[in-house]
Formats: sequence, C-alpha cells, structure tokens
Amino acid sequence: MSSPVYFSIAQVSWIAVGVLGLITGSFLNAVIHRLPLGISLLNPKRSFCPGCKKTIPWYENLPVLSWLLLRGKCSGCAMTITFRYPMVEMLTSGLYLLAWVRFGLPVAPIVWIFISLAIAATFIDFDHLIIPNQITLGGIGAGLLSAMIVPSLLGATSWWQGLLFSVIGAVSGYVLLWGVVEGGKLAFGRTRIRPDSPMLLEIKGSFPDYSLKLGEEEVPLSEFLLRPSDRVEALCAWVEIDGERSNGGTLLIDAGEVGFSGRVWSYAEIMEVMPVRAEVIELVLPREAMGFGDVKFLACIGAFLGWKGVFFALFSGSVAGAVIGILTLAFTRGRSGGRIPFGPYLALGALLWIYYGPELLALYASLLTGHGIGISGFFLSHHPFAV
Repeated sequence: MSSPVYFSIAQVSWIAVGVLGLITGSFLNAVIHRLPLGISLLNPKRSFCPGCKKTIPWYENLPVLSWLLLRGKCSGCAMTITFRYPMVEMLTSGLYLLAWVRFGLPVAPIVWIFISLAIAATFIDFDHLIIPNQITLGGIGAGLLSAMIVPSLLGATSWWQGLLFSVIGAVSGYVLLWGVVEGGKLAFGRTRIRPDSPMLLEIKGSFPDYSLKLGEEEVPLSEFLLRPSDRVEALCAWVEIDGERSNGGTLLIDAGEVGFSGRVWSYAEIMEVMPVRAEVIELVLPREAMGFGDVKFLACIGAFLGWKGVFFALFSGSVAGAVIGILTLAFTRGRSGGRIPFGPYLALGALLWIYYGPELLALYASLLTGHGIGISGFFLSHHPFAV
C-alpha cells in the first residue's frame, strides 16, 4: 500500500502562485486585445472569439490547457488562436513564481503588479506601436502607492520617504527619455524621400480620421502629425483638388489644414473638395525618435524602481533593442521596415534590474575594473531586490 503524498507549505504556495499567474495571464490577454481597440474589459464580461464573436464558455477558457485541447482553434469557426495566448499565460506564471521564490512577502505582490503592467505594455507595443495611458499613467499611480505601502522597496524607512523616492524616480524617468525624444526630434525629426519615379499621393478617409496613401501604402495622417508643429511637405508635378488639376507646386498638410498654391482648406472642408491627389517628386515627412508612450512608461518604471532602476532599464533596454534590431536587419537583409517598439526593451531592462540587477552590475564592474566594486556598489546600496 503506497503512502499518502504530502505537500509542504512552500510547495502549496508555489502551486497557488503558479495558478494565480496563469489566471492573471489569461486576463492580460484580454487587456492586450481589447485596450488598444477601445473595447471595455467589463462589456462584454465574457471572452469572445474575434472571428465569429462566439462567447467562449469557461471550459474553453482554461489557461494553456484549453488552447492545447482545442489545438489552437476556435471551436465555433476554427479560426487560429495564436500561440501568444498560452505564451503570455506561461510567461506571467513563470515570472510570478520567480518573484515569489526570490522575494516572498511583502515584495513579491508589488513585483507581480509591475510584471502585469510590463507584459501588457510589451505585447500592445509590439502589435500597435503604442502604450496606452491606462498602463503608463495607471502604473505611475500604482508605483507611488506601492512605495508608500512598502517603502523599503526604494530604500526608504517611512511612507512619505518612499513616496518621495518614487516621485523622484518617476520624474527622472520622464525627464530623461523626454530629453532623448526632443533631442532626436531636433536631429532626426524630418525624413526626405525622393522616389526613383513620381509617386501618387492621395488623401483618403473621412473627417476627422484621414489617411495618407503613398503609392501602395496607406497610413493614418495622425501617425505623421503627432505635434502641432509637424507638417507633411510634398513637392508635386501636379495636384488635383475637387476634380481640378493644377501644375506643379508644394502641397502642405499639417495637423489642422491642407494648403496649396496660396489656398488653405480646413480638415472639415477637405471633405467637400475630395478627391485630393498629387504626383509627388519629393516628400518630406515628420518623424519621432520614439513615442511619448515610451516616455510615460519609463516614468512608470521609475515610480516602481526609483532612479537607479530608470538608468539601468534605459541602458540595458537600449543595448537589447540595438542588438535585436541589428540581428533583425541582418536576417531580413534590411527588408523588415517600419518602426521598432522600444517599450518591450524597457520592460526587459526593468525586469532584469528587479531579478538580476545586483549580479549583472557586479559582473559589469568586474569586467571594467577587475573586481566587483565601484559603480556596482554605488548603484546597489539600498537595492531592495538584492538577495
């Protein structure tokens, strides 16, 4: 007769935390899908298939297991369910477990909050090249509150001191990356395109959501006109407005109006004179070094991790982003195109700081000086995650 199997308290806690991570990961999948599309997390309350809109019953919504049993297909329309769904669930569970094993109470629950924000920001940024304010601004608030509840996270001894250190971290994160964005705008804020042969430009859509069609590619105008000072300038062989074609000139498009040959149309008036087409010889497009969502996300990181975490996340995230970007260009032979999201690499740098900051800085210092002191000792004083 076999003896009964007993689990220790530690083993039971690991199982509970792992399951909590899976459930949270399932919720994060809903956040990643719904938040950028403006779909409420409360309406509809139940998960649904994006293809056939079928409400998913609970037994088909079990983290990881349901995906395996359904073989990655919707039971209603057989639409493919991307592997990212179980991946997010397993990633969340794994990071939750690691935080629990390494830190325990009261630090681990704070880390779980940040992990959830980082995962949601990462996959939304990959998909849409944005990080919603609900994550960044909400995360700043959560970081400030966490610093008051557990001030030792930032090396503080009282709630007000923890709040002060968290504010300093958030402000340093925002100001640091804001400076990078503004400097990048001054240095690289305009890109000039001279196509080998004249390219067709067309303003499409309806007020106020216009898009700009350049050749075969169509892009929302809002992606070019992020600031009031941004302007699209197109040197044209001809311009057609309201069916009337004029000879060459410069077509100007800014955040509120379109101008050509001394005439100006507001965005509302553009509807009345469409189609607006032009044959472009040269095009000047505004561009950003990175989005302001990244700026606010680094402020969120600073609210949780303080100014030291900000510098570590920015440095390590930049290195990781550069390496991955170079490898992507090498493997695609320069055909990858498009903007590269920076938020995922900031999230990676922040998680590295939380889990392995002491070890990585000691290694870096030893490589520089031959022993693990100096810069690492400066950064690691009062590091709450040093174990």
